[in-house]
Amino acid sequence: MDELTPLFSIAAAAELAGMHPQTLRQYDRLSLVSPTRTAGRTRRYSMKDVVHLREISRLSAEGLNLEGIRRILELESQVEYLQKRVRDLEGTLADEMLARSGRRVFAAGSEGDVVPLRAGQRLKRSNQVVVWNPLRWALPPAQESQR
Repeated sequence: MDELTPLFSIAAAAELAGMHPQTLRQYDRLSLVSPTRTAGRTRRYSMKDVVHLREISRLSAEGLNLEGIRRILELESQVEYLQKRVRDLEGTLADEMLARSGRRVFAAGSEGDVVPLRAGQRLKRSNQVVVWNPLRWALPPAQESQR
């Protein structure tokens, strides 16, 4: 069993969250908490659901309305998903870097393009000199033609 296992009936979950069972039914209708359903269509709450109910209670006590609470929970869920996704991608990247160590390096070219290099190879630099004249760019086009 883990925190997502649906264990608690509505009465037990309401007691654990310090709420009335009718409040849990309302939160289910508003999709603030989505308990699983048994074959007989009764609600079963997990420990994670109870934690969400306590969070809803805390936010409500701070003066937030139910729509604000729903939005906060939605955003927290997105953040949790994205943090997990970043961890997964970092792990994949680390595995790939270990598997391909020293095979290819990238650098920025003179035009801003990506230039692939082999490990140990350096980018050839241009020896050209560029002169910048700030007055040339400061004059309107009509006066520029009079020069």
